[in-house]
Amino acid sequence: MPDSRTRALHAKLQLLSIALGWDMQPSNSFTGPTRKMPPSASAVDFFQLFVPDNVLKNMVVQTNMYAKKFQERFGSDGAWVEVTLTEMKAFLGYMISTSISHCESVLSIWSSGFYSNRSLALVMSQARFEKILKYFHVVAFRSSQTTHGLYKVQPFLDSLQNSFDSAFRPSQTQVLHEPLIDEDPVFIATCTERELRKRKKRKFSLWVRQCSSTGFIIQIYVHLKEGGGPDGLDALKNKPQLHSMVARSLCRNAAGKNYIIFTGPSITSLTLFEEFEKQGIYCCGLLSVRKSDCTGLPLSMLTNPATPPARGQYQIKMKGNMSLICWYNKGHFRFLTNAYSPVQQGVIIKRKSGEIPCPLAVEAFAAHLSYICRYDDKYSKYFISHKPNKTWQQVFWFAISIAINNAYILYKMSDAYHVKRYSRAQFGERLVRELLGLEDASPTH
Repeated sequence: MPDSRTRALHAKLQLLSIALGWDMQPSNSFTGPTRKMPPSASAVDFFQLFVPDNVLKNMVVQTNMYAKKFQERFGSDGAWVEVTLTEMKAFLGYMISTSISHCESVLSIWSSGFYSNRSLALVMSQARFEKILKYFHVVAFRSSQTTHGLYKVQPFLDSLQNSFDSAFRPSQTQVLHEPLIDEDPVFIATCTERELRKRKKRKFSLWVRQCSSTGFIIQIYVHLKEGGGPDGLDALKNKPQLHSMVARSLCRNAAGKNYIIFTGPSITSLTLFEEFEKQGIYCCGLLSVRKSDCTGLPLSMLTNPATPPARGQYQIKMKGNMSLICWYNKGHFRFLTNAYSPVQQGVIIKRKSGEIPCPLAVEAFAAHLSYICRYDDKYSKYFISHKPNKTWQQVFWFAISIAINNAYILYKMSDAYHVKRYSRAQFGERLVRELLGLEDASPTH
């Protein structure tokens, strides 16, 4: 939930919008879950808001289809038996368990080492798990019309997006960014430099639109770093063009809802913000002379004066509703916004130096971005540790991790949280045991 300063900032913004006659509130200002879950709802109930049985059944069908075709081509596999829905749930449970234990290999469950877990290992043999892992698929075959590089996971991403849209109504303020995905600290400490370099070379980047008051991830966009076309290597050569394309994709369902979108330097640009304003989307972004597309902005505001001003002083240039703010605080910080009045005062509170005056846009940016940083610190450590070689599988497990984090956020906003207050780690452990059929699906136990 937002802290007292964030709530006060929202109240200040609402009063400002009334005073200036701006209609800055969405048509429906309710924020939170769209469905009331019962107090007896279990961890798997919240998870299946996003990954329901019909999606899991499709994974069962596609995995069995792929296994059959694979064996027709490369020879029969006498040890293979068609996977069932119960086994698919257990398979997901094993994978999700790596996000709690942070073990490098899911096979550690069946080992005799530190990460072994006898109660989980008894549900399914290691040999059976490895067979399912070998043939696991979400989409077994490419259709003749499919050209997208993520065709093996795109239907799942579309289903997940529809579930996010139907399960949660976001706040007015949102953030576009690349979420922090923690690597396993034990692996980082023990791996060689060559392994570490190889580890970091992902073939895709993951961007999200995130509710800044709850941390709920509203929308996911995956950008492949290889391939031709507008989203391939050619686009990578023009970073501002790429990042504008990412922003448009993430905000394609946000038009006309008067959302305020906070952006980092790579996305912030005058052209993009003006385009969004015509769609009823307002923006506030940090601007960087080195990273941002500064086309159309006055050069006088982009160069630092020879003599630094006093802390808290700022300059403003306006073009219609758009304001370019240059604020000084041990360095020059530039902001571009059409969501906040540049004349409205805010304040940044520092422990040692006390209050530093600033425009309201600067205070708002700091408040909402700091919340997202806290979200990353809290939830990024629970991404599934299993790292397959195939790009579509990497995307799939990242998407599953985001779905679980979103499920926990909905759980914390439900009556079930007041029955038994699970931490994020406890929620993950409970979800694993429920998927493996080891727990009665009720948080009262």
